[in-house]
Amino acid sequence: MKNSKKNHEHKNSFSLVSQKLKIILGLSVFTLVAYFMIAADHIDAPSVAGGNSDITDFYAFEAQDTDNVVFIANVQGLISPEATASASFNENVLVEFNIDTTGDYVEDLVIQAIPRDGKMYFFGPTVPSVTGLISSIETMATQSMVDISIYGSSVVTATNAGMRFFAGPRDDPFFMDFAKYGEIIAGTATSFDNPGTDTFAGTNVMSIVVEVPKAMVGGSGTINTWVESKRKQ
Repeated sequence: MKNSKKNHEHKNSFSLVSQKLKIILGLSVFTLVAYFMIAADHIDAPSVAGGNSDITDFYAFEAQDTDNVVFIANVQGLISPEATASASFNENVLVEFNIDTTGDYVEDLVIQAIPRDGKMYFFGPTVPSVTGLISSIETMATQSMVDISIYGSSVVTATNAGMRFFAGPRDDPFFMDFAKYGEIIAGTATSFDNPGTDTFAGTNVMSIVVEVPKAMVGGSGTINTWVESKRKQ
């Protein structure tokens, strides 16, 4: 990866944190619903709203292979189809999946993702050299790479060390009837319609996906997990 030494030495200041989640990594079939967690945020302060560091969704759930767990971070929400072909990840923005295995809400492991020259590079899972709002790219960790998929072309995935990766544009998966929500807040409606109207239908996001064996991120215990975007300063 180009400039890896420089990036390793450079500190990245905190940009945005999504809601923290708790996910149980056990294998019991009857608790399957507990494996799917979501945090979504499509409205932000003007400094980040719609930008390439703006996290719109964070998902964590058990994979089809029940020995694995999937982490998904979506950024740059509400991209129109016309604008999606030119949308790209920012090479100065690090997306970091944080994993707390001890229950103290401090990251014990991280998976980092940063783009370079049409590819998304991943580092980890690994114990971070620093925790909190400042990060260094963990270049000594397991390094993986996937070509960033192009809008309208076939999806590209890559595998390495038992993990699977994707990066590129996807349809915005979050369903929200925003007009009805506004009516409920205003007191002119008491509930959502069934079915409602998907306000975000037809819009896209830039998505980063990591599927990783549970053994790498906490085994069969419980983890707290959250995602951050950190802009190079």
